[in-house]
Amino acid sequence: MIGSRFCIAATAALLLLGAGGCGEEKKSQPAPKAGSAAQTLNVTIGVVAPLTGPQSHIGKDLENAVRLAAEDANAAKISIGGSVLKFQVMAEDDQADPKMAPVVAQKLADAKANAVVGHFNSGTTIPASKIYSDAGIPQISPSATNPKYTEQGFKTAFRVVANDNQQGKVVGEYIATNLKSKALAIIDDRTAYGQGVADVVEKSATAAGAKVVAREYTTDKSTDFKAILTKIKGRKPDVIFFGGIDTQAGPMLKQMKGLGITAQYVGADGIQSTELFKLGGDAVEGTLASFPGLPLDRMPQGKGFGERYRAKWNQDVVLYAPQGYDAFNVFIESMKKAGSTEPAKFLPELARIDYGGITGPIRFDEKGDIKDGPITMFKAVGGKWVAVATIGGPGSAAEKK
Repeated sequence: MIGSRFCIAATAALLLLGAGGCGEEKKSQPAPKAGSAAQTLNVTIGVVAPLTGPQSHIGKDLENAVRLAAEDANAAKISIGGSVLKFQVMAEDDQADPKMAPVVAQKLADAKANAVVGHFNSGTTIPASKIYSDAGIPQISPSATNPKYTEQGFKTAFRVVANDNQQGKVVGEYIATNLKSKALAIIDDRTAYGQGVADVVEKSATAAGAKVVAREYTTDKSTDFKAILTKIKGRKPDVIFFGGIDTQAGPMLKQMKGLGITAQYVGADGIQSTELFKLGGDAVEGTLASFPGLPLDRMPQGKGFGERYRAKWNQDVVLYAPQGYDAFNVFIESMKKAGSTEPAKFLPELARIDYGGITGPIRFDEKGDIKDGPITMFKAVGGKWVAVATIGGPGSAAEKK
């Protein structure tokens, strides 16, 4: 059955009259003749993200990466136990909705998916994670950064990016130390991701000497921020931090410009996409944003991946495609080490994996968080993101430009 874990059912032999008693051994099946076609073993990997709606550009970016990884894996004809693995991608749309996430997660569980790359949002990853845990399906999020995801204690939950405790701390300290903010305003979208990273930024920036003069809230569906921005303008902030996604950051930046707000705008990875330049136009210039990873051109295999991605999909990487590609291949590597595609058998290998991916070395701690995950600060310059500082990473000190 497509989407099920592969199982070879033994064919029961008809007993002939007068032949053998119940203690007679069954004859083993003959080995394939030389030159015969290898047995195919179907493996289904799910990918879940917002494939429709305002965040679909990010979701399709992840789906594209996973489909490219599956195509590469099938071309390599990976073999386990004498069977050639045939990877199939089961893409599901959670619409960036926490209520939809368990529904699509259950669909993958019912289909007996071998593993899942996803979800994109923390707000969908967290509720879905229990479904996967109950079903014993390994899950790697390429992008969910809220610490709660891996703090639940599920042995099936992993991520290949640094979490918000790491990212938010770096951003908060950068605002206080590098930007020397004396009047910080914070806005978040009330999602698990946006509020989570904003909370850590506030704590970190305050501890490093910045003063928070305003803390405002919106939703991840809003596009009109004039009332909030007008209120903030009266507090005369020198920095505005936004915890949310590019689809809100673009309109917000335009409205800031229209209101004459000149404060430095800072966001986290949710806004650090190529799409922001389309959404915000020239108002994006000078914006700062963090990303839990290295710039694409500094990833060990980033340049080649970016070229292959563009050749395949006729577009540049939007945001988390390299992480999605790596997540897929970490599953494959775990299966190869275990000699099995059964989740219960390759899950222990996944927990102790040491894999050199597109994004860099991937190893997990006891919670399932990536070890030594770097954080990069980017600045919007001339319609492109330019790396200005990288903090952390395997065996490295902070690098600044």
